[in-house]
Amino acid sequence: QVQLVESGGGLVQAGGSLRLSCAASGRTFSSYTMGWFRQAPGKEREFVAAIRWSGSRTAYADSVKGRFAISKDNTKNTVYLQMNSLKPEDTAVYYCAADTNSGWIKLVRDAYDYWGAGTQVTVSS
Repeated sequence: QVQLVESGGGLVQAGGSLRLSCAASGRTFSSYTMGWFRQAPGKEREFVAAIRWSGSRTAYADSVKGRFAISKDNTKNTVYLQMNSLKPEDTAVYYCAADTNSGWIKLVRDAYDYWGAGTQVTVSS
């Protein structure tokens, strides 16, 4: 029932910035957790950041703390990921996801119920 569409990926030099967007539709999001994950070639999909649709509590992976910021605009049903000071190791396909269950913010892929198709982020050195 939930549709998620990512945008904003691209090619950027190390030290640069990108802002990803995730447009959501299909149902209310007030009790959902919205997350960003990423997957590099040959590696497992890993947690990046998450935010509560209501209340705005957030969580970040240690590897991106201080560089990335997750935010949302409830009136537009959109979640953002601002990525600063990008490094080559940030290169991956970035996915938006929704966890429809209440409780703690989840940090694992299997906890999320809906996924976008992903957007490529490439950071050159």
